[in-house]
Amino acid sequence: MSAQDAPLDQLDPLARERAHLAGSRAALRAMREDAEALDIRDVTANWVNAVVLQAQIDERIKALADLSHTPLFFGRLDYLHTTQEGQRFYIGRRHVHDAQGDPMVIDWRAPVSQPFYRASKQDPQDVGLRRRFGYTGGELTAYEDEHLSDPGELQRTSRLLQAEIERPRVGPMRDIVATIQPEQDEIVRSGLSGTVCVQGGPGTGKTAVGLHRVAYLLYAHRERLARTGTLVIGPNRSFLHYIEQVLPALGELEVKQATVDDLVAHVEVRGSDEAATAVVKGDARMAEVLRRAVRSHVTLPTEPLMVVRGSRRWRVPAYELEEIVRELLDRDIRYGAAHEALPQRIAHLVLVRMEQAGEAPDDRVQNAVARNAAVKAVVKAVWPAVDPAKLVLRLLGDADFLAEHAEGLLSADEQKLLLWTKPGRSVKSAKWSAADAVLIDEAKDLVERTHSLGHVVLDEAQDLSPMQYRAVGRRCTTGSATILGDLAQGTTPWATESWAQALGHLGKPEAVVEELTAGFRVPREVIAYASRLLPHMSPGLAAVESVRENPGSLTVRPAEATELDAAVVAACVESLRHEGSIGLIAADARIAPLAEALTAAGLAYLSPGEETTADSRLTLVPASLAKGLEYDYVVLDDPTALVDGEPDERTGLRRLYVALTRAVSGLTILHSSPLPDQLAA
Repeated sequence: MSAQDAPLDQLDPLARERAHLAGSRAALRAMREDAEALDIRDVTANWVNAVVLQAQIDERIKALADLSHTPLFFGRLDYLHTTQEGQRFYIGRRHVHDAQGDPMVIDWRAPVSQPFYRASKQDPQDVGLRRRFGYTGGELTAYEDEHLSDPGELQRTSRLLQAEIERPRVGPMRDIVATIQPEQDEIVRSGLSGTVCVQGGPGTGKTAVGLHRVAYLLYAHRERLARTGTLVIGPNRSFLHYIEQVLPALGELEVKQATVDDLVAHVEVRGSDEAATAVVKGDARMAEVLRRAVRSHVTLPTEPLMVVRGSRRWRVPAYELEEIVRELLDRDIRYGAAHEALPQRIAHLVLVRMEQAGEAPDDRVQNAVARNAAVKAVVKAVWPAVDPAKLVLRLLGDADFLAEHAEGLLSADEQKLLLWTKPGRSVKSAKWSAADAVLIDEAKDLVERTHSLGHVVLDEAQDLSPMQYRAVGRRCTTGSATILGDLAQGTTPWATESWAQALGHLGKPEAVVEELTAGFRVPREVIAYASRLLPHMSPGLAAVESVRENPGSLTVRPAEATELDAAVVAACVESLRHEGSIGLIAADARIAPLAEALTAAGLAYLSPGEETTADSRLTLVPASLAKGLEYDYVVLDDPTALVDGEPDERTGLRRLYVALTRAVSGLTILHSSPLPDQLAA
């Protein structure tokens, strides 16, 4: 849009911006209609090509959908004279062009959009004016200007930006594309080749930053990532459901989502482990135990091989067979690859003898020799096939086998923790735990290489065990990763102590660790209260500094034990008078009685993962599932019961820290027991 339009802009700027929005929506509809009208009958060579091309067109049509409550653009940049002379660009979630191909909306990920997030009075980046837009129900209702090149205009906090951050949230997680801050933008736009680890306290936007980084990388490296694939890994299904609409809202439909349990689902998980057992199973030393157990199946040959072909016999002495086996062991290639290579190596020795005898064998002869019964027998005896699940089954059920391969690695007490009291009879009948499935995944990778993706995002990473980190790392050995987490929110007995340790287990020790300390979601009063726990559970970790003033956002009320349920229900009713979503968070053991109390009071409620709507805004949340979720208002039931519900005090305090920091606008705490001492001022 040229600068000569400025006089009209000054006459009626809001009407002009609304007209541009209407024109942009019309242009997007035209783009979609063009895609729908494509006729591929004359451009495909066969039905396979037709199916593939039609699928691509269908995805394009889906990506061009105009979401009525999602503004096409949220900002505008008016450049000065040095780089984009007199140019004006509208910044939005996706690119939109008119019939002539001229841009009406620029994708937020384009280089020309970057100053919208990073330009300032100190560094205007050739931007004369930055305009932010405010919307109500999809309609453009306000705008706000910053004249970055005007030295007389004071730097101030954007009211529209603040309003967007604080906007009540009903439904799944929203994108933050209109509110990305400069320090967040640096992480979002970091390159594909490097792995980034983001340490961020509650409300710093680390999850959103990770998702927007995926969207940016798909924009900047689409062809490469289309080949290699991308994956977002979350802690549980509720969390994945909560975030699943962020990337589609940004036009990205191809990113897969999974939990770690999904990645390692080689067996049906029907059992569970005591905490002490799970800690040992998740220890990185188990990788070496498994490696030893796999390689123990190899035995050095002691007998020569005799291959009969027609009337001729070809003899390979034992010492030559041993040399091949030792070489494969020394190369430390995957067990399955060596199993496949061994018959070919043996066949090659036979071919050498054939050539020495004057014959001229070719590759077909070598393949035939490799399939010879005598060769197969040697391979089966020397390097037998290994089933990963059967291997782990034996390791956990056979004390002698475990002791042999855990010697010098695990103590006798640790080995006892690993052994099943009642060993499973078969892979199908065994009551596998989630930690067992990770061990099987490790063994599987020792046998055959795990497929690697181009980029992996791992959220709530602080809760993973070393063996789980290894499982994730296998999925991006040839790609990069974005690791997101908060050490203070580690609530598993095996939670990581440092990002250096975690990144080492992940196989990405060179990753850059970035720290987000500015909080944009949780009110200052609430985060300050929750931060009282930090010295007792994560000493040395910086507290989040919230930029949001919201006086009266924290309420702490005592109640008699017999009246606690009624007080909690009353607090929920009170919270429902406000706009937005409500989360009632409680210790897992308290969920059943609170559910009864809500039902008796006629209050309908959802479970985590169920989508909130305007008519159903209250969610009953077990503390174990609260991580990563956000609600406008939170009612927290009996903090002491929550702490006591965990196996140790540190884990309990961390669980409490998570629960205290889920509120975006207000937190009400009800308690009948004395509050934990660590919350004392």
